[in-house]
Amino acid sequence: MAKKILCIPLDPVHDVGIKLIRNQLAQHGHETELLSPDLPMEAIVKKAAQGKYDFILVSRTLGYGVAELLARFNDLLDAAGVREVSKIVIGGKPITPELAAELGFDKGFGEHSTIEEVLAYIEGREVSNASIGPKRSKRDIPAGHSYKFYNPVVERLLSEICDKLIAWTSTKTSPGIERAKLREEILASTDEKKRAALEVRYLSLSDDAIRTSKTKNVFPKGVRRVSNTELDALKDFLRRSRPHIPSTIQHNPDQPLIFKFLGSGCPLMDITHGKICERWGVNGFLIINPSWEARYEGLLDGYLTHENDGTITSLDNLRLIRQSLDANTLLTVRAHRGLNTPETVLLAGEAGADLTKIDLVYGSLGAGTDPQRLAVDGVEAIRLAARYNMPFDIPGNDELSGVPAWKTLAGLLVNVMLGVKLGAKPILKPLFCYGPHIVINGQMKQNFVDYNAAKIFALREIIDCPIWPGEPIAFMTQTEERVQSANSTSYHAALAATLGVDAITIASTDEAYSRGPISITSRIDSIRAVTDAFRFMGNAQIAPTRHAEAFTEDLIEQITDVLKEVNAKENLPQAINAGILGSEEDGAYPGKFGAGSMSNEQ
Repeated sequence: MAKKILCIPLDPVHDVGIKLIRNQLAQHGHETELLSPDLPMEAIVKKAAQGKYDFILVSRTLGYGVAELLARFNDLLDAAGVREVSKIVIGGKPITPELAAELGFDKGFGEHSTIEEVLAYIEGREVSNASIGPKRSKRDIPAGHSYKFYNPVVERLLSEICDKLIAWTSTKTSPGIERAKLREEILASTDEKKRAALEVRYLSLSDDAIRTSKTKNVFPKGVRRVSNTELDALKDFLRRSRPHIPSTIQHNPDQPLIFKFLGSGCPLMDITHGKICERWGVNGFLIINPSWEARYEGLLDGYLTHENDGTITSLDNLRLIRQSLDANTLLTVRAHRGLNTPETVLLAGEAGADLTKIDLVYGSLGAGTDPQRLAVDGVEAIRLAARYNMPFDIPGNDELSGVPAWKTLAGLLVNVMLGVKLGAKPILKPLFCYGPHIVINGQMKQNFVDYNAAKIFALREIIDCPIWPGEPIAFMTQTEERVQSANSTSYHAALAATLGVDAITIASTDEAYSRGPISITSRIDSIRAVTDAFRFMGNAQIAPTRHAEAFTEDLIEQITDVLKEVNAKENLPQAINAGILGSEEDGAYPGKFGAGSMSNEQ
């Protein structure tokens, strides 16, 4: 049934919001009248008393003395008998339901209220969660990319490098690969006796810290089990806190997906932060594991929390996070470094993760893993990613150590070709910020646009592959001043949208300087900054200068030269150890963890 509604801009000039609401109400069949702004209060009350309206909608910005003004307005409506006939509703940016009630209004709508909420209230029905806010959907990042190479020279070099690597690893295995096979058998078996025997074999391939945790329930320092009480509290929180008005970050469907990190050490805190970030429109999360976990042979089991950064990679933890997030939120699990790469990919697949992270080059240079060990484990991990239909992203964070961009991009492309040959779906992840080598050599002296754009242009001239700048964007340009950090992230996000990349990872505004757990307010700061940047840019573009073209040509030439040097070696690990993809002078050091642990496959 149509309602009779009076719309009142109780403000000297601001009437845009109430006009928009009035138009929407009229489109839904309601009889509406809109008064002009800045009418005398007595004239407004007279009009309200004569019209016998079902609802009177008042918009007002707050400021000094406004509370008294609104209280007087309500008193006048009361004295004129309007409140006996009409529901009085107030809206405005600073309005909350509690403030509206305190001021004497029947209902209040604030900045994040939607027209559907207003309509539902006026029409006397419940707000339908399914009918408001954006319809979330899970995007397949590699979809629409052919993985076709446009540069035949680079394609040939990559093919030869990867063929040699696959042949070299084909006769080798490692404790990490064997544990992954055992873990798969354990998960598939329903025979308790067989499972127990498999567990014994698993522990024989694990380090003492893992064996002690599993046999004696004595964990590494700072690690403990999550209690049933805590798990019950989480279930209650999720039951009571389901978001029903999710925001959206992208202003149009061509703008990149937005990912954030999880890895507080506590899966419950990760989930809490994740649910809040979902409310603000984040499309996906990357679970970061602890650095100590990468140095141990073997993984822990159970619901586990610990006192350091990085959330423990247990199947229970991964499943808990996956099941607690929205079904359409993308989840990726880091597996690109350490001694548990194949098993991590296996657990990610079993937990229902959407993506994983594997990089045989950066994982050997920046994470302490022996290049030979990670090559053997990484090939198996990519095979597992293909089997679980999980695309894998390839981080270019060796640039943060000082490795030149062309060496990093060459390493990313090796991983791409390896993924293609093994039937997986790789995703390029070039660094998108102010790296040390760039600072030293001045490629960003004039602006931050040209060189970042050139990386994307160079990769696109080589292959049609998804591109997801990270990890995260703008990180080296952040300061302790959180407004500056949010701005810096938004500028880089606007450039990423201009360049049409598939996704970006953004940091929280206190991430580089938090000195402890990241705060939820800083997460929201960066999300809102990017949302504003995407709205501001819309379908407009940032224009790189002519220098971007020169940078692009140089990058392709230098990438080609690096790949020729890599191909001259017997295999990829030899090239990594020789410093071709990042040397000690660059600030990259081949890892030692797991050295000598490979053996011939039985």
